[in-house]
Amino acid sequence: MNVYETLPTGRRIAGNPYVGRGIVMGKTEDGRAAAAYFIMGRSENSRNRVFVREKDGTLFTRPYDETKVSDPSLIIYAAARTVGRCRVVTNGDQTDTVAAGLKQGRSFADALTSRAFEPDAPNFTPRISGMLTLGEGDFRYEMSILKSADAAGSACNRFHFAYAALPGVGHFLHTYVTDGDPIPTFTGEPERVSIPNDLDAWTDELWNALDPANKISLYTEYIHLETGSVCWRLVNRNGNERQAGEGQI
Repeated sequence: MNVYETLPTGRRIAGNPYVGRGIVMGKTEDGRAAAAYFIMGRSENSRNRVFVREKDGTLFTRPYDETKVSDPSLIIYAAARTVGRCRVVTNGDQTDTVAAGLKQGRSFADALTSRAFEPDAPNFTPRISGMLTLGEGDFRYEMSILKSADAAGSACNRFHFAYAALPGVGHFLHTYVTDGDPIPTFTGEPERVSIPNDLDAWTDELWNALDPANKISLYTEYIHLETGSVCWRLVNRNGNERQAGEGQI
């Protein structure tokens, strides 16, 4: 087994009907910070969503059709926020937990000690989180997964990963191995993936690899370290919507 094997993110996804929600973080070949977040869904309630990016860079999940929302508790949240020079991306309302912790001087990992996996038995969906910390001329990134310790959901196991940012390399963390009943939880270390220079190509690679019946929304962004400028892309299956834009971290 080659622990340094680096594959395109699309190759990690292709042919898998249900990887759930996923976060990718890393560095482009030319040195920009990269982040991506996508959601998938099997139920009508879960599929009734879109991504909305606010002017300050906050990324929200929102209902596509308000009249069809049956339970917003685990599907509507801020998926990404910026706190100072930190970019936080998660698959739930722990985005706000991490943001609040950073403002109190706590670390990414410490802030997440107050949270656990989602209370959606029997799946007990893991809470996955990532954070880019931008420094002078470079950055680092961390990822976390909070998982049920057993089939009964009696305790939470916490895994934290901290990475050096290497050109063209990223890591991919997702909630599930594949489809199932219950859905099997992601295991092991985040998967090593390649990060190209072309944001549109990367966005298309991810979106096209996701199962067409279950994919819902995708957001990608590249951050230029020297200027703090952000190029971003957003794709929503509902409404057949694609957006592109630029901003500041």
